[in-house]
Amino acid sequence: MIDYEQMTCEACRVGAPPATDKELAEFLADRPDWMRVVIDEEPRLRRVYAFKNFAGALAFTNTVGDIAESEGHHPALTTEWGRVTVDWWTHKIHDIHRNDLIMAARSDALYDGTA
Repeated sequence: MIDYEQMTCEACRVGAPPATDKELAEFLADRPDWMRVVIDEEPRLRRVYAFKNFAGALAFTNTVGDIAESEGHHPALTTEWGRVTVDWWTHKIHDIHRNDLIMAARSDALYDGTA
């Protein structure tokens, strides 16, 4: 299992290569709560996190927002009572990049103590 959480995001540019099929398959096998979805013809990584109430969901949303801002790499976050949906993808390449795997792993690490 690759420890994406410890990796560093790189500046992404138009034309950067997406994550390989192998990288994505291994990531999803190691993290079965994540799924690959396609929205507006763009692949994304998606996970829905469960919480006991809205306050927990909102706190998690803000924490994910903080790490996104620190890396300059931003997800789609949908906050609802008892759950947060997180979508990671790279806008510049309209696909999933290694940075998205890194940020998804970091999102999981944040969740471990907040459910």
